[in-house]
Amino acid sequence: MVDRISDKKRETRETNVSVYMNVDGSGHTEISTGIRLFDHLLDQLGRHGMFDLKISATGDDAHHLVEDVAIVLAQAFEEALGEKRGIVRMADATVPMDDALATVVIDISGRGYSVLDIEFEGNDMFGFPTDLIRHFLETFAREARINLHGGLAYGTNDHHKAEAFFKALGRALDKATRIDARIAGEIPSTKEKI
Repeated sequence: MVDRISDKKRETRETNVSVYMNVDGSGHTEISTGIRLFDHLLDQLGRHGMFDLKISATGDDAHHLVEDVAIVLAQAFEEALGEKRGIVRMADATVPMDDALATVVIDISGRGYSVLDIEFEGNDMFGFPTDLIRHFLETFAREARINLHGGLAYGTNDHHKAEAFFKALGRALDKATRIDARIAGEIPSTKEKI
């Protein structure tokens, strides 16, 4: 099997983003975006997805930064998977965190689409606007060309809800990107292309 690794960069007038991703890693992360809570959520994604992730980003405001990190991370993810030969392709994960429960279902389909049932209470998220979580997820799904469906069944603490969701996303991506020995070398699609 070839190494499933990607190193991507994006520099605009608004942001400077660099992402290294090893899909077959051990969950080692080095994240620095200047937004502590965002770093924490990306760390959960890498650790629970068993991806080695190095993300470095600076930007003029939180919205542009989060959006561009989503774009570059998604591009790195798609590039690392290559033709997607032998992958499981579809997976789900449900993760609790104290009062919160999150479920994520994905299909690495080649079609970017998201359906998100995630409501937040407006709790203090250390200055991190909760609407940026939805924006990150929608942008990631579109740019990675995956179907991403997810929801929060319940919860009262926004930090717990966001963290449970990112952990569930990591676990679902880990399962979907695994190589199924029964179809190794084959593209898991009747179209023979994803």
